[in-house]
Amino acid sequence: MKHIIESQQFDQKFINKIFSLADKLEKKTDNSLKGKIMASLFYEPSTRTRFSFESAMLRLGGSVITTENADKFSSAVKGETLEDSIKIVNNYADVIVLRHYESGASEKAAKVSRIPVINAGDGVGQHPTQALLDLYTIKKELKSIDGNIIALVGDLKHGRTIRSLAYLLGKYKDIKIYFVSPKPLKVGNDIKEYLKRHKIAFEEIENIELIIHEVDILYQTRIQKERFKTDREYKKFKGFYQIDSKLVSKMKSKSIIMHPLPRIDEILLEVDKSPKAVYFKQAKYGLIIRMALLKYLLA
Repeated sequence: MKHIIESQQFDQKFINKIFSLADKLEKKTDNSLKGKIMASLFYEPSTRTRFSFESAMLRLGGSVITTENADKFSSAVKGETLEDSIKIVNNYADVIVLRHYESGASEKAAKVSRIPVINAGDGVGQHPTQALLDLYTIKKELKSIDGNIIALVGDLKHGRTIRSLAYLLGKYKDIKIYFVSPKPLKVGNDIKEYLKRHKIAFEEIENIELIIHEVDILYQTRIQKERFKTDREYKKFKGFYQIDSKLVSKMKSKSIIMHPLPRIDEILLEVDKSPKAVYFKQAKYGLIIRMALLKYLLA
């Protein structure tokens, strides 16, 4: 596998290989990428994804060249195409980590790149490394991926993290998914058709209270202000779902709460004290998974 573009390209054999490598790297890092250079090319803001990739590369002995807000601080301002930017960066690095506001941008980049391209989020498209770290979090916290009931909550229309995770969950057994969202922010039909083909049970609901006692995993996402055309439209849905201690008390004793972060007001601070809240651990698992991916691609 040369490029990491979408969740559909992962099979269980590959996932298990990355997870096994991550387990080893959690206990002992190495310098296997000494002399290698990673270019992080980010056209959208990021904290966790950019820092975790850069930290992952440094922890493996590699080096990093980076730009954030590349749409404002790169030759894109002068009108350079993404493809030309990628061809240029090929001369300076051994791997490119790309975040872009345009869905499908990573695929366009991969077509012209001699070196590996990793999709670090492309518009409302996909975020495959987030899906891998989410799956790894479930495995580490619940010991198994098969047989779980998961609620994907929030802005499911624009949410690239839930899209990517749903594609991965389709590869496992006895999974049930609840898509919980306001009706105008429902998950896309492409995801539902994919799940039907893979015989994954799912339901679409609006009231989280109806299923909170059933779920093993509550995967909360924010209402994404940047995806709405107007502030007025965004405010219709802001705060539509808020997870508080009262709601958490209705969950199964060994259930977990996940969030790709950043959060705004959809999980109250009081929930952080609950042992069910694993979203900060989730971010830590992201570092280990990205170390494993970089080592797999470059070592």
